[in-house]
Amino acid sequence: MAMERAQRFVDALARLEESGELESLLELFGDDAQVSNVASRRTFHGKEGAREFWREYKGMLRRVKSTFRNMIEAGDRVALEWESSGTAHNGAAVDYEGVSIIEWDGDRISRFYAYFDPRVLGLELSQGNAPRSEAPATAPA
Repeated sequence: MAMERAQRFVDALARLEESGELESLLELFGDDAQVSNVASRRTFHGKEGAREFWREYKGMLRRVKSTFRNMIEAGDRVALEWESSGTAHNGAAVDYEGVSIIEWDGDRISRFYAYFDPRVLGLELSQGNAPRSEAPATAPA
């Protein structure tokens, strides 16, 4: 079924963001998974690394919700273009956008990497006033 793996990830992330429920997201990751993003100085490894990565993500913001502009699934790779909005622990509104690339090995994620402008996120977290870019106009694939 087309987009099945992309949707499984999106649904599990929504559960984490809405209720803090982490296990359904962790079930998607393989034992040898690599997880990181452009703001991290390290790569997290395996299910326990994924647990640490996603706990940090959820713990960074008081409230967060991601919406997805584009979901592309081709073979064992998924690309997700997203925007995340929420509230930082200091009460500032946070809005940032990026792309996540997910590589699958069968029905488990072998690699997750998120690309976004870490300067924008840093300004949002500290001040809530980073300049926003306009979303590019896209046509469905």
